[in-house]
Amino acid sequence: MFRLPRPALGHAQLRAIVLCLGAAMLSACASAPASAPAGEPVPPERPAAANTSAGETNAVAAAPAPTPAVTSTKAMDFQSWRAAFRARALAEGISPAVFDAAFDGVRVRADVLERDRFQPEFVRPIWQYLDSAVSTQRIEIGISRARSKAALLAEIEARHNVEAEVVVAVWGLESAYGANYGNTPVIAALATLAHDGRRRAFAEEQLIAALRIIQAGDIAPERMVGSWSGAMGHTQFIPTSFLDYAVDHDGDGRRDIWAPDAADALASTANYLAAFGWDYGAPAVHEVALPAGFDYASASAGPRAAADWRAVGVTLIDGRALPAGEAVEILLPAGAEGPAFATWPNFKVIRRYNNATSYALAIAMLARQIDGQPGIVASWPRDDRALTRDETREVQELLTTRGYDTRGIDGIIGPDTRRAVRAFQAARGQIPDGYVSARLLNALRDSGG
Repeated sequence: MFRLPRPALGHAQLRAIVLCLGAAMLSACASAPASAPAGEPVPPERPAAANTSAGETNAVAAAPAPTPAVTSTKAMDFQSWRAAFRARALAEGISPAVFDAAFDGVRVRADVLERDRFQPEFVRPIWQYLDSAVSTQRIEIGISRARSKAALLAEIEARHNVEAEVVVAVWGLESAYGANYGNTPVIAALATLAHDGRRRAFAEEQLIAALRIIQAGDIAPERMVGSWSGAMGHTQFIPTSFLDYAVDHDGDGRRDIWAPDAADALASTANYLAAFGWDYGAPAVHEVALPAGFDYASASAGPRAAADWRAVGVTLIDGRALPAGEAVEILLPAGAEGPAFATWPNFKVIRRYNNATSYALAIAMLARQIDGQPGIVASWPRDDRALTRDETREVQELLTTRGYDTRGIDGIIGPDTRRAVRAFQAARGQIPDGYVSARLLNALRDSGG
């Protein structure tokens, strides 16, 4: 069984290193889910990511600063927008030479606009997402990469106090271990999004950050490539997050998250997770077995100490006791008929990298299997399907008209919708797991007025 090397330093010493390195970096940050299944919410102020399995993600998307856009005139032609934005950039300290070199030949990209406007009618259920995200091939390549980079990963783990397999898992899911981190010029992509105006404040803030990166000498404009939404390098940092969390691990004076050896990218990822409170040695998630008569409503009633879950009969899937920890929550991503998981605070740290439950579960399970541990044991309800956005709106409409207020009809499954679903299920004598499915929709349709 393969095990990644562990640092010789003690936990307290390693934690001290992280605090010294990351104390000044704790600004708020969250990101959009990558190819999120089953109606997971996408924060509206952040760009939706592209296909995770292809490495086209917006993995580390910082919340845009409230800087006003250059102009609110959407009809402005690109050259006029460019001139206005150039004035802003120069006022914020970007040199004319850097701006002009970065924007040389930049035009509006139709492919970026097309990707930005794409809203799929159908979404994948979580088990299909995990089939791809935690595929046998991705696990095997991850094990191979972890072995070939064992010395580098040991350095990163010791310096940033984040387990190597977790860093490798992020690398694998974000860019297929560097095989595909996107080839869209970042300046052109962000300029297109800024000129278009739908997310102008976000895109312009990212553009200023990208120009600062170029001006600092970290990367030349022609090498600054990434996804259509501006995410960059092996582990898909957006520019503002790069400025806050990227590190020069190899000591060459540049934070090069595009370099083939991936040293700076992997160390930057560890630094990011550490800055948001990664607890070295603690789990992120474990598959669990729930006892007969388990109160499914408690799965959404907030975190508890692991001891409290043990007291009601929750165990690991193999029957062992839950590891110790506070703020442990039970996760039922496919309802009572699918696998159950216990999540620790590290799970939420992963969600700071990409704010989707499905993504965090994929990272945690990929990391476990790269480290030689078993994958998910229980079966998914594969005869079920995810609802379309219109069908989810119908669920919300039917619940609300039947007296179970979802507090909005938006096609997004959030806490209020799940609360309403549980109340409907309980009234019908069903397990109140809050799971939104085709069967639930059919039951609502059949329930009358």
